Amino acid sequence: MAPLASHAYDLLLAGALLWLAWQATHAADLFRSVISFIVFGLLMALAWIRLDAPDIALAEAAIGAGVTGALLLSALGRLTSAPAEKPAATRRWPGTIAVLALAATVLALLGAAAWQLPAPGLGDAVAGHMPRAGVDNPVTGVLLNFRAFDTLLEIGVLLLAVVAIWSLGPTPEPLVPAIPSPALPALGRMLWPMFVLATFYLLWRGTHAPGGAFQAGAVLGAGGILVILAGARPWLTGEDNGPWRWLLSLGVVTMLLAALSTTLIGQRFFEYPESAAAGVILVLEITAAISIAMLLFAAYLNGQPPARWRGYPHS
Repeated sequence: MAPLASHAYDLLLAGALLWLAWQATHAADLFRSVISFIVFGLLMALAWIRLDAPDIALAEAAIGAGVTGALLLSALGRLTSAPAEKPAATRRWPGTIAVLALAATVLALLGAAAWQLPAPGLGDAVAGHMPRAGVDNPVTGVLLNFRAFDTLLEIGVLLLAVVAIWSLGPTPEPLVPAIPSPALPALGRMLWPMFVLATFYLLWRGTHAPGGAFQAGAVLGAGGILVILAGARPWLTGEDNGPWRWLLSLGVVTMLLAALSTTLIGQRFFEYPESAAAGVILVLEITAAISIAMLLFAAYLNGQPPARWRGYPHS
């Protein structure tokens, strides 16, 4: 793409994002707001592609436009009535312009301050240790090798959050509107294979480029939530739900086993042998992605699932 055409495309994309953001927050019709939000997510995915971040683009399309849009449509279906038009008194243009001007000023100041910051000082250190990291991508090497303890705590926080949510009581029924959107079942069946494929792609990409367990787990969890909205019975329910619930702690347990195993062979905590680093990180990536997906999925249920789930026409 020629430089002039490329800049024109970027400006058009940025303008469309700003206009859709305004429509999503100020449209008088709630349905129009939701549709604007979904289209905003799709265009934001294009913006991430323009920034050479296809992993974030996939996550944005799946979570921002896909599952969040479906959640908003589901919430809209629960409303008994909605005002056709916002009262004119609520449209305070001087206040809105003042808020926008303040936000632009703060953004400019933060940008100027960030521009003056020195470059990160650990880049050279990470690059020097990459030959023994077991992967080619420095981000994955830091998150699952050099600073794996941080990743363990992050997944542990998700697990504790789900435990806290489930401790508040059972999931309210029904989880979805009694008459879901006619498009949701077909949308769920059509998109679920794409969510799974994107998950495997992000896991594979994480070894040598931006991607990895967190993006893959988020995409897979978003696909599971979309399947629930389509009317399927959640996997964590039923009398045979034991194996599914064990997956919630799979990431934490696997990382702890890996860390403790290194101490048994004379290494430091989370210090993998160089010859086995690649295999260990692959296992950690897969188990962490599955665990993150299940944790996000379980958090969406908004409580401990009952042993028998009522009101779902198919499993």
